[in-house]
Amino acid sequence: MQVVRMYTTLVCPYCQRAKALLKQRGVEAIEEIRVDLDPAQRAAMMQKTGRRTVPQIFIGETHVGGCDDLMALDQRGGLQPLLRATIA
Repeated sequence: MQVVRMYTTLVCPYCQRAKALLKQRGVEAIEEIRVDLDPAQRAAMMQKTGRRTVPQIFIGETHVGGCDDLMALDQRGGLQPLLRATIA
């Protein structure tokens, strides 16, 4: 299974919703990068994604986007194949 990284904050309800969906889909570990604790991480997130809001979710090297993007990917049937993709 691909590594899942997520830029988050402690009190973000969208972060919690995204984590719950990922766990339902079999993700056992999510590498959380807390931007509320480290402003430099928020700056790095914004540089990588062009977005200011959390969560920002990466599955492997693929930037999925935020919670709504993750939900839409799952609805289209694209989340499970991305999670199971072979790591090159």
